[in-house]
Amino acid sequence: MRQSNCQRHFFYKKESIKTTWKLRLGIFILVILIGSATRGFWAGRIGRSLVCTEEIGQSDIILVENFNPSFLAFERASELRRAQISLRILVPVQTSHDGQGANIVSQGIAELMCRVARIPDPEIIPIREIEPISLNAAYQIRAFLVKEHLKSVIIVTPAFRSKRSSLIYHAVLDPSGIEVRCMPVFGKITPENWTGTWHGVQEVTQQFLKLQFYRFYVLLKRSTSEPPASEKL
Repeated sequence: MRQSNCQRHFFYKKESIKTTWKLRLGIFILVILIGSATRGFWAGRIGRSLVCTEEIGQSDIILVENFNPSFLAFERASELRRAQISLRILVPVQTSHDGQGANIVSQGIAELMCRVARIPDPEIIPIREIEPISLNAAYQIRAFLVKEHLKSVIIVTPAFRSKRSSLIYHAVLDPSGIEVRCMPVFGKITPENWTGTWHGVQEVTQQFLKLQFYRFYVLLKRSTSEPPASEKL
């Protein structure tokens, strides 16, 4: 008895209940079935949450987001130009490794897409890719717009990154009095059918995570006093 009384000061026993693999498997299958049955409801909502509200109006310049080159964006920008939305089209490209001028390959791809899309005299602007890339690119583009005394811009961007782009450019350009419009560009993948292919699931998942990262971290922590050195062109 004495030994038992001593042990209780150093050791104790407790009971625990653990689930069996059958229960875990059953719950997993149930979740899959519920998700599949309600896919038409939540898939569209998630997809649409990544897309900005389309706004078309006269602008001083059209900006083609060119971080992941997409011919559809160039094609849409060309259509806007022919519709007289703006005659100027700005295309950002990567800088060279030494930071002096545009990267030859990046500029060559952009110029080729412009020629195929029939965009005459595109304005190529080299962008230094500094993390977070999209935010720092927006600062550098703001410097160009301010330098050129431009007061409005329409952003042509792939649909599933368009909400993030809209938030970034509004945060950066609104304080400078530059009006921002957004033009989402859709390909074969839409908010209604993205769950049908692995590529669609991958794209939407990636853009959803990036949107939350920028919305709840990057844009909340960005400096509101002095612009970063990367803004200087």
